[in-house]
Amino acid sequence: MTTKLANPSIAILVANGFDENHITAVQRSMTKAGKMYKIIAPEQGLANGWQDNAWGHYFTVDESVSTAMGSDYDVLILIGGIRGVTKLKANLHTRRIVNHFLEAQKPVAAIASGVSLLTLSPKSSGLSVSASGDAHEDLKNANIEVVGENLAVDGLILTADGSDIDAWVEGVMNLVNNYVQDVEAEAA
Repeated sequence: MTTKLANPSIAILVANGFDENHITAVQRSMTKAGKMYKIIAPEQGLANGWQDNAWGHYFTVDESVSTAMGSDYDVLILIGGIRGVTKLKANLHTRRIVNHFLEAQKPVAAIASGVSLLTLSPKSSGLSVSASGDAHEDLKNANIEVVGENLAVDGLILTADGSDIDAWVEGVMNLVNNYVQDVEAEAA
C-alpha cells in the first residue's frame, strides 16, 4: 500500500562554503509552502554560506551530520558550492546518509556541484543526471551519465546544473509535494 505524505521530513545537507543562492531559494519556497526542513552539517551551531566570490551569511545547523540518520528523513536535498561539497565528500557520515537514500529509493534533489555527492553511493551507478561542469569527471568515473540539459529526473532523483535555480526549486517542491511512501497495511 502507498500513501502520500502530507508533511515529509526534509533534510538539507550542507557544509561551510555551500552556495547561498541555492539554499535561500529552497528555503523561501519551503517556508511559503509551510514545509518544515532541517539543515544538516558537519559544523556545530552555524554553517557559513558562500555568496558570489566571498563568504556569505551563517545558517543555523539543526543537526550534526555525525548523528543524523537517513531513516529519520523522507527527502534529501544536496546543495551545491564546491567548498562545501569538498568537505562533505571527505565526511564518512555524508556517505552513510546519501547511500541510505539511494538504497531506500527515497527522493533526492541535488544541484550544481552537489550532484557529485551522489558518487558516494554505489547505488548511483547508471543514473542520468544534470550537473555543473566541475562535477562531470567525478560523475563519469562513478558510471553516472551526465546529460546536456539544465534539469534531469531519473526516478526519484532530481538534478540540475545550477543554470536555472528557479526551475530546480520548482522541481524540488514537486518532489516534496508528490512524494508517495510505501506503508505496510495495518492488521485488522
